[in-house]
Order: sequence, then structure tokens, then C-alpha cells
Amino acid sequence: MAKKSIADVDVAGKTVLIRVDFNVPLDDSQNITDDRRIVMALPTIKSVLDRGGKVVLMSHLGRPKGAPEAKYSLAPAAKRLGELLSKDVAFASDTVGDDAQAKVGSLQDGGVVVLENLRFNEGEKSGDADFAGKLAAMADIYCNDAFGTCHRTDASMFAVPQAMGDKPKVVGFLVEKEIKYLSEAISNPQRPFVAILGGAKVSDKIEVIKNLLSICDKVVIGGAMAYTFSLAQGGKVGESLVEKDKVDLAKELLHKGSDKLVLPVDTHCGDDFSSDCNKQVVAAGEIPDGFEGLDIGPKTAEQYAELARSAKTIVWNGPMGVFEMPPFDAGTKAVAQAIADSDGVSIIGGGDSAAAIQQLGFADQVSHVSTGGGASLEMLEGKAFAAVDELDDAD
Repeated sequence: MAKKSIADVDVAGKTVLIRVDFNVPLDDSQNITDDRRIVMALPTIKSVLDRGGKVVLMSHLGRPKGAPEAKYSLAPAAKRLGELLSKDVAFASDTVGDDAQAKVGSLQDGGVVVLENLRFNEGEKSGDADFAGKLAAMADIYCNDAFGTCHRTDASMFAVPQAMGDKPKVVGFLVEKEIKYLSEAISNPQRPFVAILGGAKVSDKIEVIKNLLSICDKVVIGGAMAYTFSLAQGGKVGESLVEKDKVDLAKELLHKGSDKLVLPVDTHCGDDFSSDCNKQVVAAGEIPDGFEGLDIGPKTAEQYAELARSAKTIVWNGPMGVFEMPPFDAGTKAVAQAIADSDGVSIIGGGDSAAAIQQLGFADQVSHVSTGGGASLEMLEGKAFAAVDELDDAD
């Protein structure tokens, strides 16, 4: 899956159209509350600027319905980027219209323009070839540095590189790193290879579990989806969150997984979804009526931590319990600490796992924190990404 990188092409005097992920959270006053996605795009942007190239940035933000909505404007992201780069960053009030054409046309070497939200155009989500052609015509080089949308075939991801013809189509440093860690972990892992999967629903992780059972040494289950497995084994789950319609599937995975599939041995449960509820630690499958499982128990946390510490490759996707609410964050904390302490290659899936590892201060003690929740899951499922396939192969 190795692709040509932005570092492999001569950008001097060239216009580089970079698909970034500036889908940052904004408060009601349009202030950015977390700029990490902009910060993570900086190495690719600076690489082009430092070598005398011109940068045109495109991204989506939020879920507008194919028409402009002020609350989803990328103007705050352009402003923040200018602050981070300590230079003027132009902002186009449209995507392929007169303002975009004028601002891209007047770019000087070392200049940057951010286009308005791609999803203000219906053609972005529909993958429209005409819209993609107008974007492609702006640039000499296309660069994909938006891993979070690599599993999608939106125009900016798929139709634009198609429309570039023989012009260079490369990955940015962020996507290059994601592909390196996630695809190499799957194709050539150091062993023992342990996957730790949490979250609420078995249905969200079915294909991931199936794929990882065929390549991992252990697939460890936590979070609320453990209770669906418990129900499949005839256990008592009280008021826990379960997917009753997935019990047969859980049985199938238990059969397929055999001793590879590791389930909790105890559960921390409460009689209400709150920090100050009545609490019990019970054996797995013994959750009493009126109580719901809210975290793995201490014996399970220690067992999972030991598996993490001894692994040479670890993939973690999904918390072990309600990690936002003490004391039901203990299981997630124990696993995160063990992964941080491990000498193995550690890959943290996007979403809640990434948020947990950041909150706990371990982000710099793991090998890789993925920027794309859905994309990282699909890569762990073993799926091909059409958007990445369109890019030039590494020599």
C-alpha cells in the first residue's frame, strides 16, 4: 500500500492542492475549541512552503447539506492556521467560484489559501466529476493528507485525483504515517499481536473482530459489547446495554475465536448511570437485576494490562467502560497505562480511544494515535481504500 509522498515531488513554483482534515470543533461564537487537526497538518503544509511551493487547502467541516451555512465556515480554521504559521493565509469565500479562482490565481510562491467548506457544494458528497475537475484545474500536484476521510469517495478524495490525469498524486505525511502503522500492523505484525477492542456495540466492530481473529494472537473485548458476549454465554447482564439481536453473532464469534477471544472475568456495575450510584464488583455474567455493567472489574483490568504489557504489537480501539465518569474510568486507565508502559508497537484507534489517551497524558508514550476513527476501523477490517488506490505508488 506504499504511496509516493509529498517529500518525493518537486514543488518549487508549483501549486499543490492539499486535502486536509480541518473538521475542528467550534463553540457557539465560532471559536475553535481543539486545533489538533490543524496542528497535525502543519508538517505537510510547511514542507511545500519551505521548498517554494504554493498551497491550496480544501476540507469539509460539519455536515452542511450542500449549501453555505455560516456556522460551518472554514474561516476560523484559516485564521488559526495563519497564527500557527506566523504568516498571512488567504481565505476564499467559495470553493470553485470567482473568489477561489482569483485567490488561487494570485498566489505567490510560499503563499497559502484556504478554500471554503467543500460540503457547501452538493458535488462534494456526490463525487461530482465537474466539481472535481474545477478543483483539479487549480493545481499542478494533488496531496491527500486527510486520513479521517480516506474511507470515503467524496469528490475531493476520489474524483479530484482521478481528474488530475498524469499530474503527481501523493500522500501527505499524516496519511503516510497512518498507512505505515495500520497496514504494516495488519500485514506484518511483531508478535505477540494483541488487539484490545471496546465500545458499546458488537455491531460496530463485527468485521474488525472477524479480521483480527484471523491475524492476532489475542483479541481482548471490553466495554458494553462484552455484555452481549456474556448474554451469548448464558450469563446474567442485569440492566446492561446489550444488543439482543446480535447474540447469535456473538456466539459465532466465540466459536470462531476459541481461546484467542478474551472476555472479562469480572465487572464493575452500578444501579444508576452516575458516579455516586451504588456499586458492586461481580463475576462476569453475574450482574444482578437493577444493576448495569459500567466498566471491566479490577481482575479483568489487571489481566488485560498484563496482555498489553507483554505484546509486541498492540492495537487499541474503544474504551473499557464509561471512561468519562469516575470511578468507571479505572479499566480504561489501567489499559492505557499498560499500553504506554509497553515496549511494543502501540497503535491507538481514533475516536474515544484517542480522546482517552490524550486526556490521560499518554499520547507521547505510544507509537501512533490515529486521526481517523471510521477510517482506522475500516483499515483494521482489511478494507481497501479507493481514495488511496488513486494515488501514485512509491517507486
